[in-house]
Amino acid sequence: MIIDGAKAAAAALDRRAFLFGGTAALGALGLGGCVTQDGMSLAEAKKLYGPVDDKKFAIPATDPSKVDPQYWRRTVRYESKEAPGTIIVDPSNYYVYRIEGDGNATRYGANVGRDGFRWSGDAYVGRKSEWATWTPPPEMIKRQPEAAKYARGMPGGLDNPLGARTLHLYQNGRYTLYTIYASLDEESIGSGITSGCVGLLTQDMIDLYDQTPVKTKVVVLPA
Repeated sequence: MIIDGAKAAAAALDRRAFLFGGTAALGALGLGGCVTQDGMSLAEAKKLYGPVDDKKFAIPATDPSKVDPQYWRRTVRYESKEAPGTIIVDPSNYYVYRIEGDGNATRYGANVGRDGFRWSGDAYVGRKSEWATWTPPPEMIKRQPEAAKYARGMPGGLDNPLGARTLHLYQNGRYTLYTIYASLDEESIGSGITSGCVGLLTQDMIDLYDQTPVKTKVVVLPA
């Protein structure tokens, strides 16, 4: 379904309350009709982040004017020894890279773990989910008792913190409980506010998800 502005705002608050532990996101920069240094205009960004008629739910457009333009998706020069397709998370700079080869990468803006919830190391995509069920871990329920009503799982949907697409990260055959997920909250991008997961704008996450098979290597750099 398509939700109106008031409902979208309320849904975003609900998602952030559960996923981010009530920590407020940092405000993003407002934009006019200017052209950024790499030549992408706000009008072009609006096309890139337009609505998506998904199979289960109609995904609303992302408002790129609420996101610092440095976090808009783009192809950049990025030297790496990792194989093409590898995902590299750079939490210090709030970026996720997909290595494309020949010194290039697709770069996405991200939200990352807040202080005390960050982690680093090598992992891999153990499974992929569309409109995943979200189940808060016991540790979160202790911190946020209001999440207890979802102890048996919150069905997928626009209000679900994991959003439209999720990459579940594994190490040594075990689920780490960390994910790369789709966020409808534009103002969270460029912030360290999650419980350790990494969020991309929904349109960016769909782009990454569609190109990422199970077993893809994921490198999370130290913050």
